[in-house]
Amino acid sequence: MRFFKFIGLVAGMALVASSAAAQSPMPSYKGIGAPATKQEIAAEDISISREGKGLPPGSGSSKEGAEIYIAKCAVCHGPNGEGAKIGPALVTDKNAHESLTTMKPVRSLGAYWPYATMVWDYINRAMPRNQTGKLSPSEVYAVTAFILYKNGIIQEGDVLDAKTLPKVQMPNRDGFVPARLEDIPDEHKRGCKQGICP
Repeated sequence: MRFFKFIGLVAGMALVASSAAAQSPMPSYKGIGAPATKQEIAAEDISISREGKGLPPGSGSSKEGAEIYIAKCAVCHGPNGEGAKIGPALVTDKNAHESLTTMKPVRSLGAYWPYATMVWDYINRAMPRNQTGKLSPSEVYAVTAFILYKNGIIQEGDVLDAKTLPKVQMPNRDGFVPARLEDIPDEHKRGCKQGICP
């Protein structure tokens, strides 16, 4: 009986504490910080859609990208994109996408990533390591072109820009589940079991 009284007492104390916390006024943050300006918001609003919406002006080719890659990327990813201790491989076997249907898939940039715009977006946001935002849009286009060329996805002379980059057909572009599972007609592929589908 004492145990139940103790539990009741603890529950009552918790109820009083939570109701007191709910009634306490919110702290005032007046005079701290300032509203973000349009320029500050624009500087952070760098999302790129898979269709290329948001890509900035500029252009670059694989030949231009090779020089930038050696100067700013090779130290982490190896001189030929083969990977190093710090960074993963960016270039894999040109048939690596065929491994995706095996028990040991190679989820590399060239084999696995579905959209070339994702490559541009990632480089723009996160590279070079500890120096993000240091590459100009044209440099990002050029490095993207170099990596895609080395993976056998585009030709060496192809020039990437806001119009051509979204048109690049990545090997695994159609390898992902569609946004609507109903678009997969084969119930077995959809993961249906005993007539119940996700």
